Amino acid sequence: MESELERKRKKTAERLHIAIHGVPRHLAIIMDGNGRWAIRRGMHRVEGHRQGARIVELIVKHSVKIGIEYLTIYAFSMQNWKRSKQEIAFLMHLYAEYLIKMRGLLMEDNVRLVHLGRTNELPRTVEMELAETVNITSDNTGMVLGFALNYASRAEITDAIKKIVEEYQTGELKLDSIDQQCLGDHLGTAGWCDPDLLIRTSGEMRMSNFLLWQISHTEFFVTDTLWPEFDTYELEKAIKTYAKRSRRLGAYVS
Repeated sequence: MESELERKRKKTAERLHIAIHGVPRHLAIIMDGNGRWAIRRGMHRVEGHRQGARIVELIVKHSVKIGIEYLTIYAFSMQNWKRSKQEIAFLMHLYAEYLIKMRGLLMEDNVRLVHLGRTNELPRTVEMELAETVNITSDNTGMVLGFALNYASRAEITDAIKKIVEEYQTGELKLDSIDQQCLGDHLGTAGWCDPDLLIRTSGEMRMSNFLLWQISHTEFFVTDTLWPEFDTYELEKAIKTYAKRSRRLGAYVS
């Protein structure tokens, strides 16, 4: 029997005139350009973050509608602590606020929130609201929303290696069982398919320490559009571009 997810993907493929495999199962997004968007309008940078949060709501809801199975968004990197104390304080307040606000949307759309990153450096309020939202949505069976907050891919890989070493030392793991699959199983995205498509807004051409292990075969789409201006049209334009690409995954096709 066709699942609800399959029906959504099929409907989206038909509407966009693409093959069903052209609808990515796992979509990753580096959301960039909030500050620039605000400055260009004579506003404080924090207003760009506020507008960017609204776009997150829009894209999460649309991703559910079109049949995305995993959506991973890069909210705050471990390198972002270098920003001004004022901006960081506002961002942390915004995260706590939106983690509460998003609960209704996530529950309504059957979305499960999964945190990627370290929690020990987050303010206690953010850590508590994050844990609560993760817990409340834990039984949801629809789209998985990967929320990369205080995240860095090299730190994620380092933490995974530490866990593997500990399990090897205690005898839980044999040396022969430590392979690529084993490392993947110790990452925050364990059990997920790797991203099919990664979108980066604002025209920046770098990965910024995001999902470095997981994106080894991912297709990239870079747009000059700033994140606060990103919308469902831009998202579907990226998907249609992705659908036209030939993903050989290392195989030669004549």
